Amino acid sequence: MAFRLLLTFLSAIIDNSTQLTNPVTRYNNSYIVPNQSFPGLQSNWHPAPDSGETSYVGTGRLRGRKALITGGDSGIGRAVAIAFAREGADVAFNYLPEEQPDADITTQHISATGRRAHELPGNLRNESFCADLVARAHDALGGLDILVSNAGYSRYHSFIGNMTTAQFNQTFETNVFAPFYLVRAAVSYLPPGSSIIFTSSGEAVVPSANLIDYAATKAVLANFARGLAKQLAPRGIRVNAVAPYMTISNVLSTEGDTTESIREVGRDCPYGRNSQPVELAPLYVTLADPQNSFASGQIWAADGGTGDF
Repeated sequence: MAFRLLLTFLSAIIDNSTQLTNPVTRYNNSYIVPNQSFPGLQSNWHPAPDSGETSYVGTGRLRGRKALITGGDSGIGRAVAIAFAREGADVAFNYLPEEQPDADITTQHISATGRRAHELPGNLRNESFCADLVARAHDALGGLDILVSNAGYSRYHSFIGNMTTAQFNQTFETNVFAPFYLVRAAVSYLPPGSSIIFTSSGEAVVPSANLIDYAATKAVLANFARGLAKQLAPRGIRVNAVAPYMTISNVLSTEGDTTESIREVGRDCPYGRNSQPVELAPLYVTLADPQNSFASGQIWAADGGTGDF
């Protein structure tokens, strides 16, 4: 299996290194969103979202770096993990235990590049686990200089009167408290030149009526990133956030929405479609790249020209 993945990776370098791609036609909206209970599996999608398994080509921009990525089993997190590995970084990543089948696939793709992969399952809503996660990642990698706080939770609700306190708490604990726990634990390990990257959303500035709790957390995260960048600047640590458009990833299959309504959101984008995880990965690579040393405190939109940010 690992040998086949290596051959696929090498052929991608040969086939794709000089090609231009029309972003309008690179992907279409032919996907079918499976109906899954949380957290679901990307393995159950047919066709699966593109997390760069055969399409991302690296050039060594992160050689020798050591990254911790949350939500690295699938979707954007897997795309970032694969991209970082193909750029030369060793990767530790977190996921829920129920997502182990997806995590194994991520590990296979990282290992095929010759970089180290460390699986660190657990629930980020647990404060003590987050502190332990950072320490374990640091020990496993022999250091830590990139933190990608990507894991998130969302669930559709048509009316606030029916939203439970437990639901509201779960969204904030996953999307706001966990990033805080992780950063608080990580700052004692991160040397000057390190990079912290959050996954925010276009929902932070253009909230959907049925995602009010999720949208609120992403707005908090965007502001948190901006303020934190100022606080950590004297330490030489850069902080940024990526704000994607609706991306075809596993979270969509557990929100309670339909294939057609998600396609409709894609048609509203100037490109006429939703984004795929691999299309966001280069932005995370750029923000982690030490050559990009003056970029901090910003929310970087990858929204297909919608102009939300």
